[in-house]
Amino acid sequence: MADFRIIPSIETLRQRPGIRALLERYGHAAVVAALREETDALRRRVASSAGRPGLTEAPAGSGAVLPTSVDEAAALVEAALEPRLSQFFQSTLRPVINATGVIIHTNLGRAPLSLSALAQVEAVSRGYSTLEFDLEEGRRGHRDRHAEALLCRLAGADAAAVVNNNAAATMLMLAALASGREVIVSRGELVEIGGGFRVPDVMAQSGAILREVGTTNRTRAADYESAITDRTALILRVHRSNFTIEGFTEQPALEDLVAVGRRYTVPVVEDLGSGNVIGGMLNAAGGAGAALAELTWLQPFLRDEPTVQGSVTAGVDVVCVSGDKLLGGPQAGILLGRRALVETIRRHPLMRALRVDKMTYAALTGTLADYAAGTALETIPVLRMLTQSPESIDARARRVAAHLASTDAYETETIDGRSTIGGGTTPGLTIPTRLLALTHRHRSADSLAAALRGLDLPIIARIENDRVVLDLRTVVEEDDEAVLAGLVRIG
Repeated sequence: MADFRIIPSIETLRQRPGIRALLERYGHAAVVAALREETDALRRRVASSAGRPGLTEAPAGSGAVLPTSVDEAAALVEAALEPRLSQFFQSTLRPVINATGVIIHTNLGRAPLSLSALAQVEAVSRGYSTLEFDLEEGRRGHRDRHAEALLCRLAGADAAAVVNNNAAATMLMLAALASGREVIVSRGELVEIGGGFRVPDVMAQSGAILREVGTTNRTRAADYESAITDRTALILRVHRSNFTIEGFTEQPALEDLVAVGRRYTVPVVEDLGSGNVIGGMLNAAGGAGAALAELTWLQPFLRDEPTVQGSVTAGVDVVCVSGDKLLGGPQAGILLGRRALVETIRRHPLMRALRVDKMTYAALTGTLADYAAGTALETIPVLRMLTQSPESIDARARRVAAHLASTDAYETETIDGRSTIGGGTTPGLTIPTRLLALTHRHRSADSLAAALRGLDLPIIARIENDRVVLDLRTVVEEDDEAVLAGLVRIG
């Protein structure tokens, strides 16, 4: 018969010095709940061992020890308590080091924020703020004006509005400007991006009616023109951000599409997605423009990836972009364009459902301030990673390798590789980098990659040719020491 008398009471356990320390650290409610869970688990193990003389382990093969006295039972509960509490309180949303070489890594949170953005978030989130208050008038203001001036300066647009992501921006734009009417889209632009976001589905949800033109690989300006009727509300251009069409292809220039729209008084709108403004900085006199022109390894990206400024200059009436991709800010959907259309979008009932909070505005304005100050290439992490030379990455990788040479655990080599911009942008385009390739003398590549993920500050790497490779392009330089420390700890 099971002897449950060896299981101490919760009050007895609470008096143990080690558990009193946990009470101070985790709080009474959490510790008592964990004590009940541990004693219940112990009670089940004791019950399952009843009638099995001499049994010292739980019969399920778990290796759990069965106590023979109250003191042993209390020690077992106490030993299990801190791991249980630590796991419970550990957030599932944790910082990691991204050594994959994918700059805008959707699974790892996309764009890291600049120090300016973080400072602005801290400043407005510690207390109250002017989210919807006009200091000059002393009365209620409008939250959707906070980032407008900075966005318009950066893109050259008349007006701007911000919602919670680019899919929301696209759906809101269609709902406000085209509900119940036709929107003309090329068949080659009816895309699906990650998470099942499909242009036809979003259009249906917005109430707009899809009018397809052209073919998958060839659509001309004349195709759009011939589809315009009195039911036409918009011409929509969708950037094919996550795939390419090669070979026998044709797509009208944005300027030609705008000309068609102007001829028939039909607004032309664009889901540009990536939020590329760095390419549009090339024409800046000196400063960023001159610096970008010298980055030879980045020229394919600067040449081929469409820019926000380019769309506005071409005359697109409203363009939608993401805040957390190439712009390098927080998750947001940004609408830029003609004031009359943007104001119509602002007045739509969905705007309230899709609006952003004070921390998003703070992070976005902090990011945009870096652009306005002319420091974006140095201060915004996505741009700093994008413009880092392969030679500088090689030097960092060699420093880590040199420190690892003092251990016997690793064979290291620095090799050529390619970084990916990611985030559903620049399909097929990579940029040259240098990789630190690691072979562990006692672990397989899979085992080493798993051990890196298991660190207190996890390191996410990739495996190539049965070796773990680290691309330091996507590791901020200040974290090189953390990468080394993690590797040494595993070794």
